[in-house]
Amino acid sequence: MEANNLRLALQLIPKLPLMLRVVLANLLGLSESSQYLDVRSDVLLSVMRSILTRSTPRPIGKVQAMTLKDPGIKGRIWISKVVADVPPENDVRDALMGAVEAMKEPRSSGEALREPAIEPVEAEWTGYRAGAGPDDPLPMISETEKYHEMMKECKRKSTVLYFHGGAYYLCDPATHRQSNKKLAKLTGGRVYSVRYRLAPQNPFPAAVLDALISYLTLLYPPPGAVHEPVSPSDIVFAGDSAGGNLSLALLQTVLELRRQNRQITWFGELRSVPLPGGVAVNSPWLCIVQSMPSWDRNSQWDYLPPARMLESKQPPPDHAWPATPPRKHLYVDDAYMLHPLVSLQLNATWKESPPIYMCTGWECLADEDRYLAAKLKRDGVQVVMEEYEAMPHVFAMLLGHIKEARRCMEGWSQFIVKTTEEPEKIESSFTTIKARTLAEVAIEVDKLTPYSDADVQKLAYDCLGKEAPPLPEALAKL
Repeated sequence: MEANNLRLALQLIPKLPLMLRVVLANLLGLSESSQYLDVRSDVLLSVMRSILTRSTPRPIGKVQAMTLKDPGIKGRIWISKVVADVPPENDVRDALMGAVEAMKEPRSSGEALREPAIEPVEAEWTGYRAGAGPDDPLPMISETEKYHEMMKECKRKSTVLYFHGGAYYLCDPATHRQSNKKLAKLTGGRVYSVRYRLAPQNPFPAAVLDALISYLTLLYPPPGAVHEPVSPSDIVFAGDSAGGNLSLALLQTVLELRRQNRQITWFGELRSVPLPGGVAVNSPWLCIVQSMPSWDRNSQWDYLPPARMLESKQPPPDHAWPATPPRKHLYVDDAYMLHPLVSLQLNATWKESPPIYMCTGWECLADEDRYLAAKLKRDGVQVVMEEYEAMPHVFAMLLGHIKEARRCMEGWSQFIVKTTEEPEKIESSFTTIKARTLAEVAIEVDKLTPYSDADVQKLAYDCLGKEAPPLPEALAKL
């Protein structure tokens, strides 16, 4: 811990002039951000922006390893570490690959997609531990016993199937324990946080396969699992950033399997793949190729680095990157960057989806998030969208001290409870949450996005220097 603090201090010393300028500008009201952000948040975001937008990228493997360190477990949290055994059959992978193939654009390259191996998927059951002190360690009992102790404190039936963010190559359930603890506390339920395989070592669709296996594990527990079968109506897919992408990719996979009337052989039983109760995503990353204009327009409000994932200038080589065979994107092979399970904004339809919650800020991803909210509404999905004024990407997890973050966690959690207990009462709504005051202002549906389906498709294809295919006739008229 002391070594980590020393490294952090050494990193911050060169940022002291920047920090001083931000503090003075905020206190004197000289910066636009001072109208919306407190000093602490303004400084934190400025430092993060400075670090993440550095002109010289670091090796991918080194950056990845920094985010995978387990900080330990203490305080008011239950963690039970489990591993989902793999079925003896290959049918779950065959079903996923069939969905990928069926959803592929007909004119796309004939390049075959590499099939991921079926591997055991680790996860952490997370719950709120009310009786613990802030520094109390977990008791020295088995993981099964920890699970049952956690279940004694669950007040509601909601089960959040959670996928962490991190651009598909960073982070881990351990980095998201505190936010998952808050979700568990506010919902009164539990969180199943998945350690899905990361890129670039495991490109698409490995993470989607791990997500599908995790969902089936909740529904139909493998031999030796600590939990009982979970009703699909009690399950909510959730995630932040890339985890929001994965949540929606899993939803589209389930929708496609249902369109095909596809069942999956799972531990010797033929199983259906039902829809979950709902989906709740925080700042979801939808356009993998970063084609939407808000990547430039909103950069002053965000800390995310510029849209440069496809630039020719690559990070210094190491054991993790470049990939073999070579590709442009960390997460996906070149021929599949615009596949609807990768760039989620390109899905033709979301019809039959369960209720969906999504929140965003004045962030680089705002255009794609607002577009998706409008698309969901047009497709007849009950969607609750909250946009937070002047807030950056996944701010509720980074700026937990501000009331906007608390309001976001409450809105997120309330949706999860409602979708598992009173789904019939969920009505579509689109709301701006004002900074500082938390005043709620309704957004007119027709003002959510200026972009049509054709516009969004063209932006994505233009980003790759490709001609967009014609939209289906029914969509082209919208």
